[in-house]
Amino acid sequence: MIEKNTSGKFNGLIFIAAWLALWTCIQTWLLVQYGIPLRFAVIDAVVTQCCLMIDAYAEIMMVRFFRPTKKNSLYFLIAGAVLSLLFVNVLNTLLNFLIQDIRYLQMLKDTLLLRFVFLWLMMGFIGTAGWLWLYWKEQNEEKSQRQAAEKLLREAELSSLREQLQPHFLFNSLNSISSLVGTQPEQARKMVEQLSDFLRGTIKKESNQFVSLREELHHLQLYLDIEKIRFGHRLITNVEAEATAQEMKLPSLLLQPVLENAIKFGLYDNLGEVAIMMTARGDQNNLIVEIKNPFDPASALPKPGTGFGLSSIQRRLSLLFYRNDLLTTQQNENTFTTTIKIPQR
Repeated sequence: MIEKNTSGKFNGLIFIAAWLALWTCIQTWLLVQYGIPLRFAVIDAVVTQCCLMIDAYAEIMMVRFFRPTKKNSLYFLIAGAVLSLLFVNVLNTLLNFLIQDIRYLQMLKDTLLLRFVFLWLMMGFIGTAGWLWLYWKEQNEEKSQRQAAEKLLREAELSSLREQLQPHFLFNSLNSISSLVGTQPEQARKMVEQLSDFLRGTIKKESNQFVSLREELHHLQLYLDIEKIRFGHRLITNVEAEATAQEMKLPSLLLQPVLENAIKFGLYDNLGEVAIMMTARGDQNNLIVEIKNPFDPASALPKPGTGFGLSSIQRRLSLLFYRNDLLTTQQNENTFTTTIKIPQR
């Protein structure tokens, strides 16, 4: 930030120096054309530009601390005229002191009104330019602050969604472990180990981090192994992913809640075997993931819990991609399909 500010000030100084040099050359040329010796013309131009620079600085300070409005615009015009009159008198005094040439001094006297008008017009131009620059700078700073605040809000909400994910799955797993301890202690021990591996991988990842589908599927398999211990032979899963799709990126920990939702609605109201299918493919510049589960609308009732479902996944995708069409659902007879589209950055 310091380097950026220093660079901006340096560029500003270069612009001011170039601007003063240009006007000095123009004024020197005009005076020489008027018949003034080159030495006197250079002195006149340099002194005039120094007075103009000080005059412009005073105008910019007025604009900076007392912003022009419709009500006070007349005061700015009067203040500009007063400052221009003051600096014309200063300019006249300095040039009379530096140049003792009768012909030049007569020319100076004849052009004082013109110099006054020129200074006043230049002050109006510089004041307007300064006001526009300050307005543009404030708008950019306000935009940057607004974007930073929105980013912090998105990160906070993503963090909140992530914090909801772990307890929701953890409570279910601990309840299952508790029920297995008495009847199947070996299975309970195995489930504890798998749960430990799953949570270790979850803690290491940020909710806005992007990983390859291959890495996400590895983490997802840990979750499915835990669920298969809970439900035994009743849960059948089939995961298929194209080779090209496995290298595509997606937000970490995105698929596990969707798959959990499929198991929840496909298995909880069914006493027989239930097959959950997940496929992943690449489609142009998008990763398409489909999860299908059996669904009986007649027996499907709202499930108690924390409420961490598809709406939370939809919200997370919206925060990350600024789109609300990346998660869609479809019910075809007794099959419920959840489709997720992940744009590739």
